[in-house]
Amino acid sequence: EFLADDDGNLRALSYVEVEQRMVDGRPTFEEVPGTQTELPADLVFLAMGFTGPDDSPLLADLGVERDARSNVARGPSYDTNVENVYVCGDMGRGQSLIVWAIAEGRACAAAVDEALMGSSELPAPVSPNDRPL
Repeated sequence: EFLADDDGNLRALSYVEVEQRMVDGRPTFEEVPGTQTELPADLVFLAMGFTGPDDSPLLADLGVERDARSNVARGPSYDTNVENVYVCGDMGRGQSLIVWAIAEGRACAAAVDEALMGSSELPAPVSPNDRPL
């Protein structure tokens, strides 16, 4: 859970540990009682979507738009329709090679750096619309 201060800014994450169990032959996760923790934070990066975005409640709760291929829609700076939410790698491109995810991660970091600082000297090896060679 994202926790906000009185001004609505992110101040922490609240989370619990989980254990994987098999139920009816399928893996499921259950909360471990007594493990709720609050982690101070002012910036969060989510690593998710190894095969592209699932129908995650998080995406729906944030109001993040999807494209025609069901990937997270993004602009020319890896930005989504939600202010200060960026997407790169499999979430925006769909399932692809790790080298694309790495290159997009670097380019997205440069875009975020530019948005926060006004400019960036970080490398941006690819753009969101580049296609494999």
